[in-house]
Parts: sequence; C-alpha cells; structure tokens
Amino acid sequence: MSTRGALPYVDPQASRGPLYRAYVRFLGTRVAAWLSIHCVWQADPYVMRLTGGRIGMGLMLPTALLQTRGARSGQIRRNGVIYFNDLERVTIVASKLGAPEHPAWFHNARANPDVLLGGRPFRAEIVEDEAERTRLWELADRVFPPYAAYRERAARAGRTIPILQLVPR
Repeated sequence: MSTRGALPYVDPQASRGPLYRAYVRFLGTRVAAWLSIHCVWQADPYVMRLTGGRIGMGLMLPTALLQTRGARSGQIRRNGVIYFNDLERVTIVASKLGAPEHPAWFHNARANPDVLLGGRPFRAEIVEDEAERTRLWELADRVFPPYAAYRERAARAGRTIPILQLVPR
C-alpha cells in the first residue's frame, strides 16, 4: 500500500460545483448502482493501489483506499470508500448502497479497528451516540447526497447504516 502524499482534506461544508452535483445525481440512479456492484467495487481497490490512491473509480468523489484485516481470516483486505474530515478525524459510512447487510469491510474494522486509510494509520470507532450520528449524517449528505436514499433503503430492510470515525494513531 502506498503512503505517497497526504490524504487530502475533505471539508464537508465546502460548496460543490455543478459538475460534481450532476455526477452525484447520476450516482444515485439504478444504472450507477448496478455499475458499482458489478464493476466499481471490484476494480477500485486495484486502480487505487496502482495509482498510489491518486485515481479511483469514484472519479470526483473523495475516495481513499481503506485497508482492514479480515475478521475471520486475518488477511489484508482493501476497499475504496468515500470519506470526509471532521476536524482531525475522518468519517466513513458503511452504506453498501442501503443493502440489507453491512459491507464486509465494516465487520473487519469492527473486529480489527486498527486500519489504514490512504496509507495513514487510524483506529476505527463506531459512532453510537444518536445526536452525533445526526450531526455526521448532515455532513455526509453534503458530500454525497445519495446517502439519504441509502438510509431509507436500509431502514426498509431493517438495517441501520453504521458511521465510523477514524482517529489518527
């Protein structure tokens, strides 16, 4: 895993341009969901590793390579995730497009909370406090508005989407 360059700071309060907003609207469609499941999720870790994290399949989205250790296997696993900064912490959302089950990387981070994001070491903490979750959802929705639809989809399936904050080690 490359450690070249710093993990870019992503301000969730920053305004997003019209091209970004149009792209994110597209990402909220069924076509984009199909592409994510069948292409992007498989290719993204490889593309990000090959480019040292400079290029990912998310294109304009603030993405970084999350490295976890398998909950059962102990093997290193890599996934591209959307992130944003919250002061010194980095926030990631285990949405999996609102599917009924959590993404595997969430189970891995819960079992082995020492992770790397963009080559930097962090300790993953699950946000349990509802007021803090509400505050973070407001920020997350500014970065990636489709999260709102993902929350609704997950709720219909009986799942609450976890939010993790990564604390620098």
